[in-house]
Amino acid sequence: MRTLDGTNLTALAEHLAQQLVREAREPLHRQLYRQLRSAVRQGWLAPGSPLPASRSLAQELGLGRNTVLHAYEQLCAEGYCQGRPGAGTFVSLASPDQGPAPAADVPPTGAERGLARRAEALLEQITLRPEHPAAAFQPGLPDLAAFPWSLWWKLLHAQQKASTPAELGYRSDGGHLALRQALADYLRLSRGVNCTAEQILISGGMQQSLDLLARSLAEAGETAWIEEPGYSGAAQAFQAAGLACQPVPLDAGGLHWQGASLPRPRLIYVTPSHQYPLGCVMPLARRHALLAEAARQDAWIIEDDYDSEFRHTGQPLAALQGLDRQGRVLYLGTFSKVMFPALRLGYLVVPPALLAPLRSLQARLYRESDYPTQAALADFIRLGHFGSHLRRMRGVYARRQAKLRDVLHAELGDALQLMGGEAGMHMTARLPPGSDDRAISAALAKIGLCAPPLADYCLGPPPFPGLVLGYAGVAEDALLLNAVRLAAVLRGFGIGA
Repeated sequence: MRTLDGTNLTALAEHLAQQLVREAREPLHRQLYRQLRSAVRQGWLAPGSPLPASRSLAQELGLGRNTVLHAYEQLCAEGYCQGRPGAGTFVSLASPDQGPAPAADVPPTGAERGLARRAEALLEQITLRPEHPAAAFQPGLPDLAAFPWSLWWKLLHAQQKASTPAELGYRSDGGHLALRQALADYLRLSRGVNCTAEQILISGGMQQSLDLLARSLAEAGETAWIEEPGYSGAAQAFQAAGLACQPVPLDAGGLHWQGASLPRPRLIYVTPSHQYPLGCVMPLARRHALLAEAARQDAWIIEDDYDSEFRHTGQPLAALQGLDRQGRVLYLGTFSKVMFPALRLGYLVVPPALLAPLRSLQARLYRESDYPTQAALADFIRLGHFGSHLRRMRGVYARRQAKLRDVLHAELGDALQLMGGEAGMHMTARLPPGSDDRAISAALAKIGLCAPPLADYCLGPPPFPGLVLGYAGVAEDALLLNAVRLAAVLRGFGIGA
């Protein structure tokens, strides 16, 4: 058996280079991961031996460093390697494929088998945070106390009382017709979406919408381009469906793929009207270029219209979907941010050619959410309450953002650069170079503040250290108090001291 020494960079690189097929549809980071895993399984890379530094191996193979990092991360997630801070990545002393086999007459129990590796890999990426109204700065949480609850309960009770047996059984219509009609009218007028009620599917929220599209529009192993940094829920939905996520960097105009050597995408996920979490807006020329790129690559664009309803400067921007003339854009929205998360309702606007199959798959995979609630939401929109609530909260959130800016500037001066803010419910605070955003976020969590690090929104190394600060879900007095507490923690890390 040939033994490969990880410290012999040239020999290892020659072996790997012979196996990589750059023209294949399988992403290079998946190919590299498979080849290294095979080398470990077959004993070519001995237990305890180091892998080359990611930058060195990337240079030898002519790959991007992130490609190597993603391969190493997957090997570590599956137990083939271990990362040692400050030392590097090493082959595990015991491969997950080795170890004592169970006795032939005693089959392993479900508990002994444990989770599937892809579930364990997903859990490695999920960071649990305090998710309750008392956790100031939690992104994506609306002001629940300001919602018109008595009006909502009245509409919901009326629809529940008038429900027919047919509305309480299994349905496969794609959602309540009255809600789809109300949404079509709203989206055409406010977002420039080109759609009819028949093109709308009502889902159980954004994650269900993403899961449906990942399972329906791409084969396992195909690639999804995602924004870096970006919404981690999208990456997790795609990975759970067996897709390879390719992070694409951002510039001032959003997704910036031009000039980069990237694997061919099947899906392209974007938040063009208000990028999450950096807040940049994709200009018209970039939108047309993205549509042309999707046509050239034969890819679907998934447009997440995150936070578009809460625009604080100027008029709301028209959706990318309204520019689409080839039926390549699937437009997604949710009511979790504009109403309340427990509602668990979202929607998809899909090209006519996909409507029938996606409707059938949705009904079979998830079943449809309850129609009385959908009917109450249709009334809420149709009677003008939805628009009134949005207008009122738009003003509330704009004032809270301004106050948060004022306090942080008074406490820290120019040490903290706040990004975004033209729309939405959050800003991203760019920390000085060299700051440890994970350590700062952990210190804030200890005093009950939820300010996720920018690193949590990246598959690879973040472009800079930062914190994502939600300002919508906490009343002004509590917001001001907690902004002072946040500033005190930052000063303890030498920021603005």
